[in-house]
This record gives sequence, C-alpha cells and structure tokens, in this order.
Amino acid sequence: MEALQQRILAEGRNLGRGILKVDSFVNHQVDPMLMHECAREFARRFASDRPTKVLTAEISGIAPALLTALELKVPVVYARKHKPITMPDTVFLTTAPSHTKGNYVDLMVSPEYLGTSERVLIIDDFLASGQTILGLIRLAQAAGSTVIGVGALIEKTFEGGRELLEAAGMKVEALARIASLADDRIVFVD
Repeated sequence: MEALQQRILAEGRNLGRGILKVDSFVNHQVDPMLMHECAREFARRFASDRPTKVLTAEISGIAPALLTALELKVPVVYARKHKPITMPDTVFLTTAPSHTKGNYVDLMVSPEYLGTSERVLIIDDFLASGQTILGLIRLAQAAGSTVIGVGALIEKTFEGGRELLEAAGMKVEALARIASLADDRIVFVD
C-alpha cells in the first residue's frame, strides 16, 4: 500500500537489529486517517472470507484491528497481556516471544468473547517471526474458532513469519512488505 510505504520512508527509523520504529504513526502516536485507509484495504482483502470477529494483541495492534472491525462491521477482541480482575478465572492463555521487549509475554482472551462459531481475522501491526500471531492463532483455536486469515500493517519478510503462517494454512496479507533493514536503509519488496 503506497500511502503506508511512503509514511514508513518519511517517518520510520531503522534502529538496527531488525527493529523498525514507527512510533509517530502506528505504535505510540496513531494517525487515525492512515489507519482507517489501511483498515479499508484489509476489509477489501478479507470481506469475502466472512469474518465474524477481529482478533489482535494489545497494544499496538488495537488501532488497525479496531478500524478494520469497524469497516467489516464486526466486534474486535484483543488478547490481554495482564489479567484484569474483571476477567474470569478460566481464560484462553498462551505465551509468545516479544521481539521488541526481548522476553516472553502472556496473551489471554476471555472465553466470553471467542467461541466455536466465530470466523476470526487476526490483524496486527507487524509480522516478523510470526510467533505472536501464532500465539493469537492458538488462542482462537483453543476457543474452537476458525481463523480465516492474518493481516499485518508491516511485514519484515527476512524474518520468515509468512512462511511459518502459510505452512500452518493461513491466508496472509501485509500492506507494506520490507525486504531488508540492512545498512540503515528501509528496502521494500517490489
């Protein structure tokens, strides 16, 4: 998606070690107009798969997931990293590595919001190794839901996440695909 790629080139910062900082429009400060444009594109790509819920991980995935759910006219559910007192004792729980935090994080969803009749679309900010998204897939499958696909704003193709997800039978769509972050550059897949 051209608008997202241009914004990455204009404001994204390659921090080295495979980390791309997009805090000014995705992760810390959110540009709602750009996220809405991205959401319309996700909705266009996944509408025919008839999702009934959009699932993401807190916190960076919430903005694109919420706006995608709005476009698709379905609820959005986000996997929490910390259990609030309002969540039931029994939850769907998995652990996934966090590339930016350098450790593992818990991901949990209340069984009140995912069930066996759901057709789940997973939306996240980044697709890198695919481990967080695999965690979300595990949560949806534990609930008996069907995962109909995965959408990522930004894919770092050199980390192999797409291959992992496709090997698990997932339809994968990314709006900006990065081939390399070497030599302080940001190079997109043609």
